Amino acid sequence: MEFKYLQLERNDQVLTIWLNRPDVHNAFNPDVIQELHSCFNALNQSDEIRVVILAGRGKSFSAGADLNWMKAQGEAELTDNEADALKLAQMLDALATLKQPAIARVHGAALGGGMGLASACDICIASTEAQFATSEVRLGLAPSTISPYVIRAIGARQASRYFLTAERISAKHAHDIGLVHEVTEPEHLDQEIQEIVEALLLGGANAQTASKQLIAMVSNQPVNNALLDKTARHIAHLRQSSEAKDGLNAFLNKQRPTWVKTTSEE
Repeated sequence: MEFKYLQLERNDQVLTIWLNRPDVHNAFNPDVIQELHSCFNALNQSDEIRVVILAGRGKSFSAGADLNWMKAQGEAELTDNEADALKLAQMLDALATLKQPAIARVHGAALGGGMGLASACDICIASTEAQFATSEVRLGLAPSTISPYVIRAIGARQASRYFLTAERISAKHAHDIGLVHEVTEPEHLDQEIQEIVEALLLGGANAQTASKQLIAMVSNQPVNNALLDKTARHIAHLRQSSEAKDGLNAFLNKQRPTWVKTTSEE
């Protein structure tokens, strides 16, 4: 895949997607959104890529939407404006529902839509210099399309503050409120991510996809007979899969499952 605003780096089973508009702090425009969506759709068809890392070139992860684009959309017809916004919403959904685990590598600013990207990833690792914000209200807007993922990450109570104040959130505080999983010094950011990648590669690919689906299925649902039935069916189908049979047999026989390459550490 070749793109104008993205750079792809593949290292065996791991693909890093670099947002590559450093001169505008990797701000979104329609082309960036379309390229990201196309990339995510292609990854969902790939069995060769096991882990996806989303990163930004230059000083920032992503400063969110290109303001000139947002201004132009505000002057467009409502139907065109809605269709344009839906493309961003669909791109974020494609990221959130990737079959592969997705890691956000956040340094510098992750503002507005950039915070949305970080929230839509399964795992977020941040430099101590990273800063987050849902900055939309200061532009007379709301964090509409990113809200499902940010609220999922930090909860409605924290969103009640930061959606309304648009305050900058330090990496440490982002960790405290659940947005960031690990905070590390800038020079150790890639090492920290590599450790997460190695842990991910020890799991079965189909099992990880099923686990992502499980979280979406169970999260915020009442524990009732319907949910018990869903979770029982979920594990029953997995137990019959060839991947599960391979993994269980390997564990019982003190061997590696076939999906683990010999370079991975146990």
